[in-house]
Amino acid sequence: MSAFRHIGVLGAGAWGSALANVAARAGRRVTLWARDPRLAETIAQRRQSPKLPGVRLEDSVAVTGALEAVDAAALLVAVPAQALRSVARALAPVLRDGIPVIACAKGIERGTGRFMTEVIAECIAQAEPAILSGPSFAADVARGLPTAVTLAARDERLAGALAGALGSPMFRPYHSTDLRGVEIGGAAKNVLAIAAGIVDGRRLGPSAAAALTTRGFAELVRFGKAFGARPETLTGLSGLGDLILTCSSRQSRNFSLGIALGEGRSLEEAQRGKLAEGVFTASVLSEMANARGIDMPVAAAVAAVLDGRLDIDAAIESLLTRPFRAEG
Repeated sequence: MSAFRHIGVLGAGAWGSALANVAARAGRRVTLWARDPRLAETIAQRRQSPKLPGVRLEDSVAVTGALEAVDAAALLVAVPAQALRSVARALAPVLRDGIPVIACAKGIERGTGRFMTEVIAECIAQAEPAILSGPSFAADVARGLPTAVTLAARDERLAGALAGALGSPMFRPYHSTDLRGVEIGGAAKNVLAIAAGIVDGRRLGPSAAAALTTRGFAELVRFGKAFGARPETLTGLSGLGDLILTCSSRQSRNFSLGIALGEGRSLEEAQRGKLAEGVFTASVLSEMANARGIDMPVAAAVAAVLDGRLDIDAAIESLLTRPFRAEG
């Protein structure tokens, strides 16, 4: 039995609720935190999150609106990437030393260019930063459908223990010490999924979709290598695996947003009140690539479209008319 008998999950949206069920099914005592106390009360009464309708929380999941009440042995932070810093700052005064804080968002912080574990380390000096990412849709995970992900921490024994604490026959975390590789795969694939959705929305065909996904993966690899990611991580679950899933299913918010853009809808219409992390990550990913001289034309085109600097047709033309070159 793992030492992590009590798991806290911060964020009661779709992904947080799914992870709460994951931990409960792994035999852990679970406390799920919602920032809004009224929402916490509603979820506790109805036993489901409004963001994940039709999926009941496991009976062993307690729900609270008080952050100090989440006195767990490890924390899964399932809030959006751009909200992580504010939650981490609120958590810092109440967290005991040495508690693993596992980021579960897939993004890069705008304005700072910080990866998720860097945000945790900056805000909570006493925490052990970790990251969980991989090909996973909240609804599938919450319902107990088979899923495999990657969980990375700096210490290999800690990563393995955390994976063991959350793992079950239907949810398999593979452990790693390559934090940066896991973070980059999750962040970059969201931006590339928007591009894949645009291809679908413009009805450019499956050949174009395959080419876009493949060339997008080459960009992800170049970016990852520049930041010290391991090749096996980039070709693993949290890199190639997540890219394949996100670039091929309408369950992906980023892919669906890209489809809507490709069909001619505005960004506001395309978002439809749903958070697509790639919208926030695209510009910072492109800026970081430019600063290091990393060639990422697909990501740059997505950033330009989202920022209103290029329309869809001009972005597609810019990619199709690039000089011929050797593959790599």
